[in-house]
Amino acid sequence: MAERLVSIFIPAYNEQGNIKELVEKIDNVIKVNTLNKFELIIVNDGSTDGTLDELVKASKKYGYLKIISHKKNLGLTETMRSGFAECKGEYILFLPADLESDPEEDIPKLIEKLNDGLDLVAGWRQGRDDGKLLASKIYNVVSKSLFDVNIHDMNWIKGFRREVLEDIELRSDWHRFIVMMAADKGYKIGEVKTNWYPRRSGKSKFGFMRFPKSIIDVLVVKFNMLFGTKPMQFFSLIGSLAMITGFAGLVFLAIYYFATETQIRPLFTLFTTLIIAGLQLFVTGFLAELVVSMKSEIENLKKNLKDLKNKDQK
Repeated sequence: MAERLVSIFIPAYNEQGNIKELVEKIDNVIKVNTLNKFELIIVNDGSTDGTLDELVKASKKYGYLKIISHKKNLGLTETMRSGFAECKGEYILFLPADLESDPEEDIPKLIEKLNDGLDLVAGWRQGRDDGKLLASKIYNVVSKSLFDVNIHDMNWIKGFRREVLEDIELRSDWHRFIVMMAADKGYKIGEVKTNWYPRRSGKSKFGFMRFPKSIIDVLVVKFNMLFGTKPMQFFSLIGSLAMITGFAGLVFLAIYYFATETQIRPLFTLFTTLIIAGLQLFVTGFLAELVVSMKSEIENLKKNLKDLKNKDQK
């Protein structure tokens, strides 16, 4: 089997003290494992320290290093979008710049699992002790229960086959849900145990405000998976419940009026509003279906253009 091109992608934000050792370790991996077809892409996400300077120095020594630099900090999802767009490999490996993951240990592990037939392999941190363990456990338990994905560590290092990243949508802070979205698409998911090492330079980018936001995003992604391609099911269900409740309420008010000759105007207004809201939800569902249909046509057009481009290159 021909050797596959491996893309190593790393986001970096204020990691000045780690860049030199990081690239040295990756260079060691390349030499020891005789990776002849590889590329290293590091995205500087608007660092305010000397990260970019260190990257430029490293690129002069290691000619295979490609640097992408954001003028300001855009966050991990946008950094992934920038980096993944530049990755040309059949295998794409995602690692952090903080050296909590050791590239010399973990890159071979990820590649081995991909060679074994997995479409996506996630690292499972062993010996983690960074003060974020409880929040991570809660998040992973919620995610596993909602998405039925038997992975212990959703947000750590990963290895992908290229088609996985081409088939999922990254927006907002959805970098946390790559595993779930890939599983929802039917890709073969697995994990590999990796050692965790304490950060030796720089500061963690984790903030506790991310935790409640992550839980909200989990629910949004789950909703998108359930109804993203069939929004009419959701809107028609809610709309039907509203209309049935409204009509039933009006019937009750009519019977009550004939029996007691008493009007309850606030309830009449409420039930009438429910009927109108139900109709509006049905209309919203139809419009959402049109949007989904147009999106599907655009995606098919992009796929056809890509196939034509690949044929021309061959």
